[in-house]
Parts: sequence; C-alpha cells; structure tokens
Amino acid sequence: MNLLMMIIAILLSFCGMEIMAWLTHKYVMHGFLWVLHEDHHRPSKGRFEKNDLFFLIYAVPSWLCIMFGLMAQNYPVVGIGIGIAFYGVAYFLVHDVLIHRRFKWFDRTSNRYFRAIRKAHKIHHKKMEKEDGKCFGMLLVPLKYLKEQKLEK
Repeated sequence: MNLLMMIIAILLSFCGMEIMAWLTHKYVMHGFLWVLHEDHHRPSKGRFEKNDLFFLIYAVPSWLCIMFGLMAQNYPVVGIGIGIAFYGVAYFLVHDVLIHRRFKWFDRTSNRYFRAIRKAHKIHHKKMEKEDGKCFGMLLVPLKYLKEQKLEK
C-alpha cells in the first residue's frame, strides 16, 4: 500500500508541477522576480544565467520532502519530493537541452511534439519584456502549435 501511495504521489506531483511551473513563470518570473528572469529573455554570452537560480525554488522543497518523508517513513511525502525532482529532470532536458540547446545532446529532432514545444517557447521569447507574454508552460503545448507541426511534415 505504501508503494502504491508513493507512486500515486509521484505521478500527481509531477503533473501538478506543470501547473505550478506555469503559475510561477507567469506571476513570479514575469512579475516581482523579473530581475532574475530577465537575462533569460536576452541574448546570453555565457552558459549560465541568473535565471538558473530558479531551480532552487523547486530543488529545496523536493529535497526536504524526500528527506523528512524518509525520516518519518511517510512515503506519499517522499513521492511528492520524487515527483518534483522528476519534473526538474524533465525541465532540464526539455528546456535547457531540447529548446535552448545549451547542451548539444538532442540538437535535431523531427518529433512533432518536440517541434511544437520549441515553437511555443519561441513565441514566448518574442517578447523581450515581462508584460504581455504568451505560452508560459513547458510540457503542455497549445494545440495550434501541434497542428502546425502536423501540416509541416
């Protein structure tokens, strides 16, 4: 039963992180912490940006849930921490590797979904300022971008 509850917690927290990431991106990164996110919307000379500090917003709660959950043998809490961590790995692979190509691991893809993700993120980055942005999510892509990719194939 503990394992099942932990797996459910992992899946729910992973999915919930897309909602949390969208809200954080729109209202925190493009809001009162724009000072940290702004360099992500500007041409970058180095490999790292101030924006990279946002990983702490999720890494710390993930680590705390795993650590305290294990200490208390509360496996659903461990699952929440693992789900947050899995989303962090997905974020790194999709955002930093696939979209921004900060690491040249998957430089070319013909996958329709991945091309749609890149397109939505490109639309987001058309705005260089914090106001009037679009496409704040990472894994959920507006259907119109998926349809466009189908037509291009």
